[in-house]
Amino acid sequence: MESRPFSVSQQFYLSLYWFALNYHWGALLMIVIPAEVLRFVPEARKGAALGFVLALGALIAMVVQPVVGAISDRTTARLGRRRPYIIAGTIANALGILAMAYSPNLTVFTLSVLFVQLTNNISGGAYQGLIPDLVPEELRGTASGWMGLQTMVGTVVGATLAGPLFEAGYRLPFYWSIIAVLMVSMILTVWRVRETPLEEVKPFDWAGFAAGFWISPRKYPDFAWVFLTRALVLLGFYTFLSYLAYYLKDVIRLRDFMTGASYVNVAVMAGATASTLFAGWASDRYGRRSMVFISGILMGVTGLAFILTHSFAVVLAFGLVFGLGYGAYTSVDWALATDVLPSNASAGKDMGIWGIAATLPQVVAPGIAGGLLDRFNLAAPNLGYTVIFSLAVGYFAVGSILVWKIRRAR
Repeated sequence: MESRPFSVSQQFYLSLYWFALNYHWGALLMIVIPAEVLRFVPEARKGAALGFVLALGALIAMVVQPVVGAISDRTTARLGRRRPYIIAGTIANALGILAMAYSPNLTVFTLSVLFVQLTNNISGGAYQGLIPDLVPEELRGTASGWMGLQTMVGTVVGATLAGPLFEAGYRLPFYWSIIAVLMVSMILTVWRVRETPLEEVKPFDWAGFAAGFWISPRKYPDFAWVFLTRALVLLGFYTFLSYLAYYLKDVIRLRDFMTGASYVNVAVMAGATASTLFAGWASDRYGRRSMVFISGILMGVTGLAFILTHSFAVVLAFGLVFGLGYGAYTSVDWALATDVLPSNASAGKDMGIWGIAATLPQVVAPGIAGGLLDRFNLAAPNLGYTVIFSLAVGYFAVGSILVWKIRRAR
């Protein structure tokens, strides 16, 4: 493992692939997959169909990422532990994007999305090990800052370009842009980031690996509360994210609803960028729980506004409010988790378990909301959006209130 300090250019190239991953998913989740589902299913079935595609994909991600990460920990290839998986996963991911682009029906499209999730999480699961592998401990805060920057920039660029290009009829060129961004970023990261090959490794204990994913809520109640509250807040987040484009189409009645979704994403990310700059500092001074509570309430208020309004201007304004809450939450929630880890000796594994609280809602949220949307929209025009956004507000409220159950946080 290298321990020499990283220069600015090294930090940039290390984090560059994270830009590609967020360009990829920012576009796919907010714009591309919802738009493509509309090509294949009737209006009355779009909610359940989208929920099915997203839930299956997230389920694959939840399983594949920690397994690949553990396998790459023990890889002795000459290229290093992580880079072989990053290279192979990215190439296969690009093939999956092509399959999505040229899918003739929903079945082929769904299988293509699942293949993209599988291959993307092969590369991503290994890639996330590079920071603890290569960056000195005293520079990991800086490295995390670079990753946060690439998250914001990648998501904004991907989602902002996808909407207008899809509505202008340039869906195939946009798919090719995803492939280009993935390949170029992967090549630059792999070329400029050097790994020292692992020379020997202990046999992999699958039983021990599986058993390590259980952390007793009775023994570690604060960690359990952090996991539960994060899962609830992100259930609300993914309920909004998954059906935003359809809401703009049906309730706000935007003709160019995919472009509108891109604009809302820009407003959310603008608010998130602004709050991220001070939320961590404020949590050190005023406490983690207070900041998490406030951020959850801000996101819940946005849900109420979406239920009541038919104005796109109001949606944009509250998109900014939502972003303020989301940015504060994402920056402080990580610190909250580190405050209550069961053991510093198993921090990597425990943070991986904490990460499941983000992946699991991606399975559950669209699975629940999709069926409710279709069922209640049949009962009354657009009633389904009131139901699922009310559900999201409930998730935010309960998750924000239960954060006060955490005793050991700052």
